This record gives sequence, structure tokens and C-alpha cells, in this order.
Amino acid sequence: MKKIVLVVLTLSLLLSACTTETGGSSNGKLNIVTTTGMIADVAKNVGGEHVEVIALMGPGVDPHLYKASEGDVRRLQDANVIFYNGLHLEAQMGEVLEKMNDFGVTTVAVTDTIDRSLLQSPPEFAGNYDPHVWFDVTLWMQAAVQVQETLSETDPAHKSEYEANAAAYLTELEELHQYVLSEAEKIPAEKRIIITAHDAFNYFGRAYGFDVRGLQGISTESQAGTADVQSLANFIVEKQIPAIFVESSVPRRNVEAVQAAVQSQGFDVQIGGSLYSDAMGSAGTPEGTYIGMVKHNIDTIVAALKGE
Repeated sequence: MKKIVLVVLTLSLLLSACTTETGGSSNGKLNIVTTTGMIADVAKNVGGEHVEVIALMGPGVDPHLYKASEGDVRRLQDANVIFYNGLHLEAQMGEVLEKMNDFGVTTVAVTDTIDRSLLQSPPEFAGNYDPHVWFDVTLWMQAAVQVQETLSETDPAHKSEYEANAAAYLTELEELHQYVLSEAEKIPAEKRIIITAHDAFNYFGRAYGFDVRGLQGISTESQAGTADVQSLANFIVEKQIPAIFVESSVPRRNVEAVQAAVQSQGFDVQIGGSLYSDAMGSAGTPEGTYIGMVKHNIDTIVAALKGE
């Protein structure tokens, strides 16, 4: 609690020291600031030519541990709209984001309108919801609608264009959802087991029929111990799982420790590739978009579990 109060006080001092007025870019476009790349990609697709979008967290950045810099605070202050995930994903800067509303900046959690009955609340997450909703494409479609509604309210002159852009993007997301479903079916149901660094893929597992096990908890702030490594290794040997996965935004050493523990039992499990979990790939690559990121993940998972 003391840390949160300190963050908020620091934010207040930084904002009071800034002389730039809140309110957007010089070319008449809405200035949109997002936390994660996945949200930025939605905003770009829905906003089109009427927005400029900056994501605070780039490729390989872990949002669970990210802390706002002074430069971030200034970018947030200059925004017309701030979109963030919510559900405690941005744990270290949640208070900063909420505080921005007090300074006249529209700040919206893209998960706010998702029906809470559709969210997962694992007991180990202390009564909070799992924030990794983007791995169920149908839930992320609801986030896209939230972005469209916010942009339309903020800039009603271009409402029809935001609605048209959102409709086109939602069609692409529905096609993506069907693609993941069809690719998942290439793996026998009893073989659909994903072992990753942390519990980011539970919504993915529920939507597409995979049993998902993570070494760390839902937040990468949690620490995995020797007992966790050994327990997961025993499970892999028992189920004869051919491959496990590292994540682009989480150090791979923990997954390698699991691999070594499995191999010490005489079973060879491969690292099947790197999955994008809390961050997308580099800009300009297919994985630097939400759709490309999801396609990369399912293609990597299917190839590894099939032993290709």
C-alpha cells in the first residue's frame, strides 16, 4: 500500500510539473496511448487514419512487472484516450492509469464490458480474474467493440468510419477463431497439453480444448520453486508429453529447468518453440500483429505436439 501511495504521489508531482495541455496530436488525429501491443493493434485497426497509437510496452516486455517511467507519464498526459487491459494485468502501474482520469484523460480498460461470468478466477489468484483474455479470440472481439465505442464517443464526427473498421476487423477475428479451432483439431484431444512458463494460456485452453499447465502462476511476479519444477516434470513424464514451450516475455531458464528435471528421469522432452504470451512480436513482422501472434502460437503448438 505504501508503494501505491508513493506511485500516485509521484504521478501527481510529475503531472503538475508538466506544462503541455492534455489533448492529442498536432495533425488533428486522436492521440491514443495503450499499455500492451495487443491493445495498440486493436486501436490501429479500429481507428484507422484518424488515430495515432503508441504502445508503452513493446516486444518482450512483461506487463505484470512493468513500471511507468517519467516519459510514460508524459505520454499518458498528452493522450486523448488511454486504453489498458485491466483485471490487474498492469499490476505495477494500475494506480497510475486510474489516476489519469483525474487529469481529464479518458482512460478505459478494454475488458470492462466483458461479462464477468465468462472470466476465469483461479483460486490461486486471490479472488482476482485471470487477465489474459486475448487468448480467447471471442473475448478479444468484445475488447475490440469496447475500443470502437470509446472512439465513437470521443470523436463522433468519424463514428461511421470507426464502426465500419470495427466490423471489418471483427470479421477477421472470427476467421482467426475458426482457424485456431481447425488447427487444434489436428491434435488428438488427449494429446492437447500445453506446458509453458506461466499460466497465461488458460483462456486459450478453455476455448480450444487444451489442458494448460504453467510453471509460474498467472502473474510472473510469483516464483516457482524446486517442488513446482519437480511436480511439473513428473506430470510430463507420466503423460509422455513431447514438447514444452518458452515465452517471448518470460526468461526461459525456468522452462529449461523443467526440461532438465524431465531428462533426469530418462525421458526426453523438447522445447517446442517460443510462444507470444504477454507481448507481441517486433513491428513489421506477422507476429507484430494480434492476428499474426495468435496464428504463430497455434502453428507452433500444433507442430511441436505432432513432433514435426
